[in-house]
Amino acid sequence: MTYTARDEWEQHFSDGRGFRQVGERERELLAEHTSAPDGGGRALDVGCGTGELAAYLASLGYTVDACDFTDSALARAREEHADVEGVRWLQLDIELDDPAPLHEEGYDLITLRLMYPFVQDRGRVLHGLGERLRDGGALVIITPVAQTTPEERRGIALDEDEIAVLAAGWETVERLDADGLAVLVLRGPCHADTRAVETRPATGHALTGALAVVTDDAGRVLLGRSRRGMLELPGGKTCGPEGFAAAAVRELAEETGLVAGPADAYVVTMVVDDSHGIPRLTAVVRITAWTGTLTNVEADKFDRWEFFDLHALACVGDVFVPAARAIDSVWPGVIPDLPPVVSYPLATDRPPVPGEPGEAARLRQAMAQTVADGGWARSEPVRDALRTVPRHRFAPEVNLAAAYDGGDRAVITRRDETGTAISSVSAAWLQADMLESLRLRPGAIVFEAGSGGYNAELIAHATGPDGRVVSVDIDPWVVRRTRAFLTEAGSGRVTAVEADAPLGAPAHLAPRGGFDGSMITYNCWDVSPAWREQLAEGGRLVLPLEMGGYTRAIAFERRGEVLHARRFTYCGFVRDQGQQARPAPVVPLLDGVLTLRFDDGAAARTEGLEEALRGRRHEVATGVTMRAANSYYGSLQLYAATTLPAFCRLVARQAPEEGVTAIAKDRDAPAIVGEASLAYLIHVQTKDSDRPEHREWEWVAHAFGEQGPELAERLVATVRAWDRHIRADDNDRHADPVLTAHPAGTPDDALPAGDVLDKLHSRLVFRWPGRDAVLPGPVERPVADVVAEGV
Repeated sequence: MTYTARDEWEQHFSDGRGFRQVGERERELLAEHTSAPDGGGRALDVGCGTGELAAYLASLGYTVDACDFTDSALARAREEHADVEGVRWLQLDIELDDPAPLHEEGYDLITLRLMYPFVQDRGRVLHGLGERLRDGGALVIITPVAQTTPEERRGIALDEDEIAVLAAGWETVERLDADGLAVLVLRGPCHADTRAVETRPATGHALTGALAVVTDDAGRVLLGRSRRGMLELPGGKTCGPEGFAAAAVRELAEETGLVAGPADAYVVTMVVDDSHGIPRLTAVVRITAWTGTLTNVEADKFDRWEFFDLHALACVGDVFVPAARAIDSVWPGVIPDLPPVVSYPLATDRPPVPGEPGEAARLRQAMAQTVADGGWARSEPVRDALRTVPRHRFAPEVNLAAAYDGGDRAVITRRDETGTAISSVSAAWLQADMLESLRLRPGAIVFEAGSGGYNAELIAHATGPDGRVVSVDIDPWVVRRTRAFLTEAGSGRVTAVEADAPLGAPAHLAPRGGFDGSMITYNCWDVSPAWREQLAEGGRLVLPLEMGGYTRAIAFERRGEVLHARRFTYCGFVRDQGQQARPAPVVPLLDGVLTLRFDDGAAARTEGLEEALRGRRHEVATGVTMRAANSYYGSLQLYAATTLPAFCRLVARQAPEEGVTAIAKDRDAPAIVGEASLAYLIHVQTKDSDRPEHREWEWVAHAFGEQGPELAERLVATVRAWDRHIRADDNDRHADPVLTAHPAGTPDDALPAGDVLDKLHSRLVFRWPGRDAVLPGPVERPVADVVAEGV
């Protein structure tokens, strides 16, 4: 019995046939080694057939999801086990179907009985099931073994090599015997970290060859598990006058049975590296279309061929070095920590390559709906862009759930040597909000700084078929990655350029009348003159601007030489790496336990401040309360940062009970400094409740030093002024300032009235509601002095 088609299995079960019954020894082993957790557990039985094992797992205390791809098997299961409670019968092909029906919170036990040998993409399926295990859970595979299976039935069994492969990477592997069946109990991590490995030295002629990069209709890449103990791409050496593309097409057919036409084979990169002291030249050939049935033609060289999810390539074990580098040339970053290599990308006009699993489309629609429901995607063009552009194709290193997270999750795609994120795909709600703020018309030409591909494609989609996007980034790796992904999944309307973004777009790419809109996707300390100069009159510039160390995505509209703020959004992005990057002056205190950050302007003098911090702490309650710890906080931060002289941020590196400030560890508080004195602002809980909406916090000023009481009064007055004029109501709404950005060098008398924050290239003027009113008099509430403990 070696069926491969679904209709054959349908007929099998319709005819009343089934599998070998679950034996008593199997039941004993399952009860002993995979008993249900206290209070019950959740189990998944994959390929459940007529349901005998699923019913037994229910008797052990599990709530069971039992899935099979045949309707006839499930019909018999429902009939034969109608009296069994706790089993949900699901028609699902674990390899091909969207796994949406499966339990979102995972399983304590997953079983595959007598069905694993029938799985084509075994590595991918095993990895995906392993990701669904809860902590402490087990995956159990029950299978015949080849040594005890007749030759004519070997197709239903696993040999020892295959068993070793499926067991690799798991923390613990128990192999048990149940009347001739192998029972494999796998626990712990479901993978081994990927390594790029070499083979034995080859002949000089064999060091010139071609590798084929092939994907299926779900976007998964084809790899073969070779007899050399590693994963490899189809390919080999060229023969005679044969070209690289022709060699890749020929090797693909000879090794896998898949057939591609010469017109569908594109040499995308030539990789030059070293193999045991001999130079090696490898052509990476992207196959964009193929036909045929996947077959292991050269069984003496490969155990099998299967398609792998791109996000799983970081943990598939050993990969042949040329294959790893070929994959990296098409999807940079999916295999981490590859050593540098010399490569020569070739200009080619190959088409985008389609393909995605059904799950991606479902998750994309759900993400778009979440963003729209949150009010971030207000127009149909932006909503349609979210529903259409395949976000996962621009973040292939993460699984689909992470790529299409509709919450506040960004996908980090690159880190520096310290582990700090320097490139990412931002949260979808924020991308939608910033795109809405541009207010683009169809056919708009847009500048984007900070590349990656996905955000640029959102813009291109929202502007329609006549729109165009110029995307620049200073990091050559990011640009290479962006171009690769745009080629794979882009619209053809985005141009990625390596450049320092504050210099603007290269002159030949900038439209004569200026860009209709510009979006900066990294934290900016300043507004670059080029962004204003390359922006059309009335066009909008949306950028995450740092003010006093706090970032807001601000939509500016150009009116002559002045930029007028139209909208503010609380946000955070990766930091600038270019010529406008500005490290904030930092002053450590108490051996680094505390840090003062002066994000705008020079660092203030701090002589005598450490001695003051060892003295008494002065506290003043503001009388201003809020119902959620972070409600309104962003508004108050920005108000204080732009209206208080000598403003800075105080950062704590110890837990509140260990330090002197009561600031949470690794958090910061708005602060001002004086002569050997310091005051800062925190919120303390004044009312607790089982219901979050009934909890309450109050703003309190803490101060140290002789001038501490005066500085604390200044902070209290600021909070109270903010409460009266900025904080509009108890529904988390607040008033934004009127903000204008003027070129540096603009004389004071040419600026509007307001609080001025000077940058290198711009002068920001803030006009807050109520700032022309007289600030309140002396503090009315009693003052408490507290001795700061333990330094």
